[in-house]
Amino acid sequence: MSSAPERLVPRRGNYKDLISYRKANTIFRITYYFCQKYLSPRDRTVDQMVQAARSGKQNIIEGSAASSTSSKTEIKLLNVAKASLLELLEDYEDYLATRNHLQWQPDGKEFAAMRRLGREHNDAEYYMKLIETRPPETIANMAVILIKQTDYLLHKQIQAIADTFVGEGGFSERMYRLRQLSRSK
Repeated sequence: MSSAPERLVPRRGNYKDLISYRKANTIFRITYYFCQKYLSPRDRTVDQMVQAARSGKQNIIEGSAASSTSSKTEIKLLNVAKASLLELLEDYEDYLATRNHLQWQPDGKEFAAMRRLGREHNDAEYYMKLIETRPPETIANMAVILIKQTDYLLHKQIQAIADTFVGEGGFSERMYRLRQLSRSK
């Protein structure tokens, strides 16, 4: 049984199937809700937090769109998504610290419960129902953990793209291989 022929521009997966995207979308939705409900509209932090959350999500989309022809662009955009989400992480941690709220610690039961939820659920609707009944410090802590999980996933995703590039090459190498194959026929 022969494998499918190599394509110059391979079809890549749908970004909506990426767990990193689904988590980033959830983070965006939570952040938008959180900022509208708990921060003053005159606070510059509102725009910064919403834009950082949006940038995390949108750069995953853009990186996915570029993936079939440029691993370099895909990696750069996923790294921008990571950076945006880490900026947002700092904003949530600042929110907790400046209001004297405790940030959940890895050895705490809330932290462990949220990590488990983060592993089991990746859809925004699930979390939106949860946060409607939670106080702002709980929502901020939930977002912190989801951001850290998404950062980890993006790190693994970037590493997998880099490993594939090293093993198989990129668009230029594919062009060369297919041209050589065409000439040899």
